Amino acid sequence: MSPGKVLQPAVKMKVDELFLCWLSQPATQLTLKDCLRRIKNKEKTEFGNADSGNSKNESFTSKNSNSKQCILRDTRLPLMSFSPPQLSTTLPLATPANSRNISNVRGTRRSSGTKEVSLLDIRFICLNGTEFCVCAYVGKCRGKYRVGAEEIIAKYLQDVPSVNKACECPLYWKGPLFYCAGGERTGYVSVHKFVAMWRKVLQTCYDDAAKFVHLLMNPGCNYLVQEDFIPFLQDVVNSHPGLSFLKEASEFHSRYITTVIQRIFYTVNRSWSGKITCNELRKSNFLQNVALLEEEPDINQLTDYFSYEHFYVIYCKFWELDTDHDLYIDRKDLARHNDHAISNRMIERIFSGAVTRGRKAQKDGKISYADFVWFLISEEDKKTPTSIEYWFRCMDLDGDGALSMYELEYFYEEQCQKLDNMAIEPLPFEDCLCQMLDLVKPQHEGKITLHDLKQCKLTNVFFDTFFNIEKYLDHEQKDQFSMLRDGEGESQDVSDWEKYAAEEYDILVAEEAASDQWNDGYEAELNPVDHQKASVLKYQMEKRPFFEMPSHLADVDLDEYDYDEDFE
Repeated sequence: MSPGKVLQPAVKMKVDELFLCWLSQPATQLTLKDCLRRIKNKEKTEFGNADSGNSKNESFTSKNSNSKQCILRDTRLPLMSFSPPQLSTTLPLATPANSRNISNVRGTRRSSGTKEVSLLDIRFICLNGTEFCVCAYVGKCRGKYRVGAEEIIAKYLQDVPSVNKACECPLYWKGPLFYCAGGERTGYVSVHKFVAMWRKVLQTCYDDAAKFVHLLMNPGCNYLVQEDFIPFLQDVVNSHPGLSFLKEASEFHSRYITTVIQRIFYTVNRSWSGKITCNELRKSNFLQNVALLEEEPDINQLTDYFSYEHFYVIYCKFWELDTDHDLYIDRKDLARHNDHAISNRMIERIFSGAVTRGRKAQKDGKISYADFVWFLISEEDKKTPTSIEYWFRCMDLDGDGALSMYELEYFYEEQCQKLDNMAIEPLPFEDCLCQMLDLVKPQHEGKITLHDLKQCKLTNVFFDTFFNIEKYLDHEQKDQFSMLRDGEGESQDVSDWEKYAAEEYDILVAEEAASDQWNDGYEAELNPVDHQKASVLKYQMEKRPFFEMPSHLADVDLDEYDYDEDFE
């Protein structure tokens, strides 16, 4: 300790500790409830009859009437509406009045010279704001007054905006904040634990990316794996207004969460390591999209990660191929995608493990739904960095980091066979090779590197030429100027994947509407007994694709995503 520094007693911490101890007593809880009831009914409030210890509280109140009156003036109206935690069906949004209360409290604390969010800040926010958070649960979670942990967590996650505002965090950081402070284990968070956790975050993390990783990561790690996102995304599913319809369809939860996790790693994890670092998170737009969750009520507008329509398209496409509905598909299943458009040699490469994880699935000769998410996005948008890397890995047979002329000829041979079967004369390989070299313009003669493809604006044309016969023929029917115009449209707001997802979703909706219309017309001709049977059959057919889905957070199976070994 420096000679000039003077020790000061931590009176404030002791006062806070005593306050929490008093607030956690069952007698105190009963007294507060009785007082609130009396205030609500405009009855006279008496403090002396609650318990023997309240005489001291009364004398303490008389000695500190001025300070207490100041607090009561701010807390009376919100406290009148308080009730024991109950599970709400909708996420309450902060009103302008709430914002004013929070800003006033924080402004008072700042005027006293305290810049960081302190213990009393959190406590005053809990008392003054309309959201009854953190310390309100300390007393209700002990002894016979303890309620269910799930109910407490749900109540906290709905009432937490004031704490998020105090910490200057986006709304949907509420789950990570609560879980990192120990709420998932205990069912509640004390003020001391929360402040200690947040103080550590502020001392070790200097930007939002580092804070987010710290809140979600496992102890001892400095990165995020796929399982770390499950509690965060489950909270989004439970509380975002754009996903409110899923509350009664819990069988969709795990598949939606799996889809979003795969899209996060597809876009953010540029190292393909299966571990998202702070640096990768900083370079991505993921945290910006998390912040937009609070502002955008329509989840489908967040097309980068969270769109439900995109999930619907991906899962329906997978379900068409998964004939036995075990959430795994084999080579024959994947070959049926888009009417056998993908070459068999490319399918063999996909199942070889070049772009898939999970040794168990590879041994069985199958890929999981998570692998299919990567495949479909890469197949429909071959211009993104991840999709270019995806197909480059598949075509690089010897793994030397370059595509040789032999490797290109290997894939083009099957394309020629398909064209012959369609009675279409294929272009000789030498001529095709010249076209592709002119298209890519490789830096080194005789080989095409990953860097060369990333510099090319028509990588979709290059890849489709060698393993997608349908798209190859589509490109052949276009004139060169239209293809160049498409390539120059790199800066367009709508990506190829977004176009595909929007078109497919409209098709699926139209097919569903036509099916319903046909069923309605057919049911009108049935007698009451047959009508009832048809209704049951229709319900089973509609619900069947999702019966096998786990409905609880803990049932989300990500065991097939094994990242113990480096992917590079």
